Amino acid sequence: MKTQKTYEANDKMISLIRDNYNVLQSLGSFGIKLGFGDKTVKEVCEEHQVDTYTFLAIVNFTINGGNNGEDTRRISVPTLLKYLKASHDYFLGFQLPSIRNGLQGALGQNSIDQLILKIYDEYAHAITVHMKYEEKMVFPYVEELLRGGCPNNYNVDTYSKHHRQESEKLRELKSIILRYLPADGLHNHRLSAMLYNIYNNEDWLRLHAEVEERFFMPAIRELEQKTRQDSVTAKISNMISLNTENGDSLSDREKEVIVSLVQGMSNKEIADHLNISPNTVMTHRRNIASKLQIHSPAGLTIYAIVNNLVDISTIRM
Repeated sequence: MKTQKTYEANDKMISLIRDNYNVLQSLGSFGIKLGFGDKTVKEVCEEHQVDTYTFLAIVNFTINGGNNGEDTRRISVPTLLKYLKASHDYFLGFQLPSIRNGLQGALGQNSIDQLILKIYDEYAHAITVHMKYEEKMVFPYVEELLRGGCPNNYNVDTYSKHHRQESEKLRELKSIILRYLPADGLHNHRLSAMLYNIYNNEDWLRLHAEVEERFFMPAIRELEQKTRQDSVTAKISNMISLNTENGDSLSDREKEVIVSLVQGMSNKEIADHLNISPNTVMTHRRNIASKLQIHSPAGLTIYAIVNNLVDISTIRM
């Protein structure tokens, strides 16, 4: 049994390829060109502006499968997005047409042969529809997140529900060729070669789907969470900034009322504490709400913390 190896940044790229020629396609999808001499994985990745950690995570997963201890929080979404886009281009633009041309050359013109081509075309159509959906809906959504946008008309859970591998037609195609297409001589060699390519195609597509499930979707979830947190923080800061710029600055007494409120005092307790009437407290509260456009205790607490009116350690959450 072959011993699995986890490759690292200082390993030679040439050694990685010699040991695992099946990752050659991954190089193309990352935009890495051949002719890298004796450079390390890290040197080759940096030369081609590819995140080394993301490259190794996918390559080691492709080679070994299973859990290699990757931290999905360290995955570079731009690098992964580039990889997935290039993989789509390869699969739709080269792999699917190449297999169909090979099948057409290996099969005859009788009705059974044409039905086999029809099954393949149905499979290719299903895969194309799925990948085009990702290109139209998922990839632009992720690009908007990377730009700092916070689109609310889509999320990764929608993608997860839609994401599935259209493999039933492919299994049917393999089964029919194996069971019902006896052939001799050159015809048999062509069919065997095409069947081998179909099996390789199935393995490639399975790995592609697993990379999306294992790395892409968790990375999107992290990005969604960070973007939405940043958006909330920006909105709060902007709200406070706008209120200050509009000249609606609070009086010292109004600030004292806010501090008392966020410390949990009632209107009567505030009145007693500040030696003013409860009606005056209510007037101050109306003025505060009007100036800040903040009405909830939680909102006033955020305002007080951000503007250093209170120490967060003194607030009872």
